[in-house]
Amino acid sequence: MSGGEVAGVAGLVVAVFWAILVSFLAVVLARLAGTLRRTTELVAGITEQAVPLLGEATDALRSAHTQLDRVDTITADMAEVTANASALSSTVASTFGGPLVKVAAFGYGVRRAIGLQAGGAGKVLPGPAPATRRGGRRRNRSKD
Repeated sequence: MSGGEVAGVAGLVVAVFWAILVSFLAVVLARLAGTLRRTTELVAGITEQAVPLLGEATDALRSAHTQLDRVDTITADMAEVTANASALSSTVASTFGGPLVKVAAFGYGVRRAIGLQAGGAGKVLPGPAPATRRGGRRRNRSKD
């Protein structure tokens, strides 16, 4: 074999190698193009479905905001009603509390007086004990 023949064989081997490499790259690029085409279709489909969903989500959010505004109004009204009820309760307590205590004390005094007239200190009509006698008298229990 002469140098020219060797160079020709080497050139042929290199040409075959390049042909195989280019064919391999063409197959890879064709598959990549198919994958990109399917990805583009998938993104378009998702976009078609996502846009109406975003519109519905926006409508739901607006509706929730409206409902929260109504709840805020109701809460404010309830706070006002509670404040009014508290004021009314304190007014009733201050208006009727003092006289009711006086009526109860008068009633106790009348029962006590009737009991004392009826038979002495031992026969008191039933009723609550006066505040001064609730604890009873202190007795000296030591037997020194």
